[in-house]
Amino acid sequence: MPYEPPTHRVERSLRATTGARVVVGIDEVGRGAWAGPVTVCAAVTGLRRPPTGLTDSKLLTVKRRTDLARELETWVTAHALGHSSPAEIDELGMTAALRLAATRALAALPVVPDAVILDGKHDYLGAPWRVRTVIKGDRSCVAVAAASVIAKVRRDAMMAELGDDHQDFCFGDNAGYPSPVHRAALEELGPTPHHRLSWAYLDTLPRWRHLKRGRSAPGTAAMEAGGQLGFDF
Repeated sequence: MPYEPPTHRVERSLRATTGARVVVGIDEVGRGAWAGPVTVCAAVTGLRRPPTGLTDSKLLTVKRRTDLARELETWVTAHALGHSSPAEIDELGMTAALRLAATRALAALPVVPDAVILDGKHDYLGAPWRVRTVIKGDRSCVAVAAASVIAKVRRDAMMAELGDDHQDFCFGDNAGYPSPVHRAALEELGPTPHHRLSWAYLDTLPRWRHLKRGRSAPGTAAMEAGGQLGFDF
């Protein structure tokens, strides 16, 4: 099924209405997973014609997505990734963990953006960034689509590497997301150090339910402390 290619329409609008010169697209992957980090990519593309076939990473085959990510990493003007670990997700909740990962990605860019295009309808980034949210931005905006492909491929590779030490979970196939094999391994072996322990899947695993963590509400101090934490793979 063909899809309309993404454009620079939103970026041009931001440039025209706000005077922004450097506009970054942001997308995340890993929000719905049981295991692994949530990963955010920030990508700056300028107004150049994108590589052929660029679209939301979820609409691409694994091979096409992998090939395209390799091309994008040299085509974009700049890009960087940020992660929030499972422990940070448990401690802060997903919205704050997304903000932390996005802040890390933005801080790692070699340029300071004037404006941000954020995929979705919810601005989890907030001040001091000038944010434009775009529903299905990973299909319609070039910079967000590029970020979605790079983020997906890089996180999948991370999860496959983590899966080398936990082969029963098949992280290389499911990337930490729910699947029958993943659930069967959880029932038999319990969570790995890479699992999110505040998530509801533990409620359905009586043998391991005692490991479930409550989620504390993150205040300003918790967020400031979280901003000092690194997370590497």
